[in-house]
Amino acid sequence: MKPGGFPERIWARRWPRIVFLAAAILLLATITRIGAPLPPAGPGSGVLAVSPIALDPADPARRRVGSLVFLAGWRLESDDRRFGGLSAMHVEGNQVTALSDVGMLTRFAVPLRAGRLAVRFDPLVQGPGPRSPKWNRDTEGMLVADGRLWVGFEHHNMVWRYDRATLRAQAHARPAPMRRWAGNGGPEALVRLSDGHFLVFAEGRDDGRPTSAALLFASDPSEPGTPVRILRYQRMPGFRITDAALLPDGRLLTLNRHFSLFGGISARLALARIEGSTIEAHSIATLEAPLNVDNMEALSVTREGGRTIVWIASDDNFSPLQRTLLMKFELRE
Repeated sequence: MKPGGFPERIWARRWPRIVFLAAAILLLATITRIGAPLPPAGPGSGVLAVSPIALDPADPARRRVGSLVFLAGWRLESDDRRFGGLSAMHVEGNQVTALSDVGMLTRFAVPLRAGRLAVRFDPLVQGPGPRSPKWNRDTEGMLVADGRLWVGFEHHNMVWRYDRATLRAQAHARPAPMRRWAGNGGPEALVRLSDGHFLVFAEGRDDGRPTSAALLFASDPSEPGTPVRILRYQRMPGFRITDAALLPDGRLLTLNRHFSLFGGISARLALARIEGSTIEAHSIATLEAPLNVDNMEALSVTREGGRTIVWIASDDNFSPLQRTLLMKFELRE
């Protein structure tokens, strides 16, 4: 007899399912940030090991998924415990500036091939409360522009602004409409529009509601008292927004995540416009098995030779069950 009294033949049939469910439960725990340890405070430097990945491991020649054309992808690993948890990202030139969900700014060059890359770690020392416990630095959204960083803090439901070079805090606010947002469903994505308005999206709860909250600020949301208008983001069933970026033509590109014990993780890219009080998005691509996908949380948009380039990265929650992936696509509608 096997453990629990199962006959040998029944155990042989059931053990793969039991192992899968155990792994899925552990994965769900890390995604909900139950047990992720707090890495060393930094700052410092480290090394990344870079391994190229295919869009579809079973069909390495595959390049297309919806409106996205796969250009390159990499798995990033490091022995340095400060690396991981990437929840927001800004790609500029050949440099990646990413922010982890423990308030660690992580900077490295865009990979070109398999090998090793230098990585720089700089913590956001200033923020709501002391750095420990972890939720005081649960940074989920980031916007980089004009030599500054805007950062969204979950749990505190605040937006802070930093000098990009020194990482010194310049301003911070907890806007009144954010104070009612769920502690683990707060500011997840920040976008500055071409007219100077700012959009801040709440991740929201995984409760099946058709919409989640979004706020349209007349100007800088880190300045107390900035006028704000309450909007709603129309969810795709089963998905929650994890990041957003502005396209050159003024439309919004949103990154959305789905997780279930039996379906695993998937990510959906969607296009949207701000019209009225509801932001409605329509899907343009879905990353799901058998494609390479993980807990995709970070999004950035760049231009190369007239092409719109979409960058997506995953948050491994500092868990050995997950991976840090960086993927590069061309948007081709």
